[in-house]
Amino acid sequence: MKKNKEVNVIAEKKFPKGKLAWLWENMEGRRLLFMAAIVGTVTYNIMQLVVPMFSSKIVDEFISGENAAYNLANNRDRFLFLISMMVGMTVLRTVIVYLDCMSYEYVSQTVLYRVRNFLFNKIERQDMRFYKEFRTGDLMTRVTGDLDAVRHMIAWVVRMIIEAVALMGATLAYFIYMSWKLTICIMAIAPLIFIIIRLFRAKVRPMHQLLREKLAGMNTDAQENISGNRVVKAFAREDYEISKFDVSNADYRDTNIKTQMVWLKFYPYVESCANLMPVVLLFVGGIFLMRGEITMGQYVAFSGLIWAVSNPMRMLGNIMNEFQRFSAASNKVMEIYYSEPEIVDAEDAIELDHRIKGDIEFKNVSFKFDDSNTPVLKDISFSVKAGQTVAIMGETGCGKTSLIHLIPRFYEPTHGDIYIDGVNVKKYKLHQLRKNIGLATQDVLLYSDTIDGNIAYGDSTISKEEVLKFARYSQASEFIAKMPEGYETIVGERGVGLSGGQKQRISLARALAVRPSILILDDTTSAVDMETEKEIQKSLKHLDFDCTKIIIAQRISTTKSADKIIVLKDGIIAESGTHQELIDQKGYYYELVKLQAGEEAV
Repeated sequence: MKKNKEVNVIAEKKFPKGKLAWLWENMEGRRLLFMAAIVGTVTYNIMQLVVPMFSSKIVDEFISGENAAYNLANNRDRFLFLISMMVGMTVLRTVIVYLDCMSYEYVSQTVLYRVRNFLFNKIERQDMRFYKEFRTGDLMTRVTGDLDAVRHMIAWVVRMIIEAVALMGATLAYFIYMSWKLTICIMAIAPLIFIIIRLFRAKVRPMHQLLREKLAGMNTDAQENISGNRVVKAFAREDYEISKFDVSNADYRDTNIKTQMVWLKFYPYVESCANLMPVVLLFVGGIFLMRGEITMGQYVAFSGLIWAVSNPMRMLGNIMNEFQRFSAASNKVMEIYYSEPEIVDAEDAIELDHRIKGDIEFKNVSFKFDDSNTPVLKDISFSVKAGQTVAIMGETGCGKTSLIHLIPRFYEPTHGDIYIDGVNVKKYKLHQLRKNIGLATQDVLLYSDTIDGNIAYGDSTISKEEVLKFARYSQASEFIAKMPEGYETIVGERGVGLSGGQKQRISLARALAVRPSILILDDTTSAVDMETEKEIQKSLKHLDFDCTKIIIAQRISTTKSADKIIVLKDGIIAESGTHQELIDQKGYYYELVKLQAGEEAV
């Protein structure tokens, strides 16, 4: 099983554009600067030939040549000119290198900023299927570590490739100009180095892909543990979680070591071959010098520039290593970059110029998740008039939450249709549809913001007075007033520091604050005491705006006053009617009333 998993990691996905074409696409607006940087790289590497070239002339004209003594005595200006040119060109090259590196870094940071924003935009607009497929820690790795590998590709890897090609190319051209025979002798070793690098590439490529997966797994473990710190502390599992993270961390470390060891296994062979070049120069070059086929100045030039051929070959391994890191990371980034949500606006979606009234109709709706063959909902049909309250009840896992998630199109029905105000929900624009729906769930997520900011999250333009009003509707105003800074109190991440009932009441206030046409409450008062729940129910009946209410609840006190009560069982509607009608049917609802209120209540 583990082996198959690793094979899946290694398999690459197909994207509309190749990795380098994708990088080029995201350099828009900075492409000219990037091309100038490449030209600068080529220029300053060609300029590395200047010092050996002038050194060769100085040796031939002023040290070992036939007229060396005469030139040294009578052509001092020529000697000073050559020295000045060496110094001047070195200073100029240093300036070009600095500007060049800054240009690469500027372009890479621009691409990083652009792609990160684009990825976050993509992630925000994905549907629920996407969030089931990708773990939070994995997504965090993609927008941080993986993107840094992309930036490093632009800022360093590309520059090193251009530098190696330009330096080696210019040097070989100069070598051939001086002695093509000696050049061939020196470069006879090069094919062996390229073969070794090719073998290294085949070995290191899957290792970088696996390493990236290990990092994502470790980040996921850390994220889940930190976000679930209350559970960890409640069960005193700190030592267990530390041990669990240590295993993930050790796994990542070991994979990292194995990846680096791949290069260390090949490095001695590359280094040995590169070190043979000066040996060949010493042996063959010495023979050529004795035969008079090259001058002493040319030999000095060969000797001074042999590193310009051997060093790029040494660098090939590091460059290949970094390129494979970029390749593995860019696959993950591009997977999100080119992903598209399945639930999108229809081409003929209507443009709403008014508030939705709130009529809802389910027609023969069935639903199942993509990764399951078992239907969650089967042939559901019911209707709700605008302004009515509908309660949905049923055993755990009967499909209540899945049903309400179909209304704002978090999921699409596998069969049947849902209508709001007589229009199929697929014909509404998603943004406008969801703006007309207020949703409060049992599992509340509050942001690290003020209480005021959390309540006004859906509409940041509402006034302070309106925030206070919606807090009163949800019976949250009393406990908020007792907070250290009232509505300006900062709540911790996910509402740490607040009780479950307090978080649910803030969540309800947030749902009401958008003045929705349809209010969906998914067991929103489960953590609230009976007296507070009674007051909330009273407030919901006297809102200052019209809205249809769909309430998932298990308390009879919450459902008894609803205009319609729907009981789900195994994904189908088992019972439907008012409180009294369902009691008369003596089914699930009747038994629940007896259980909660006693025989005398029925």
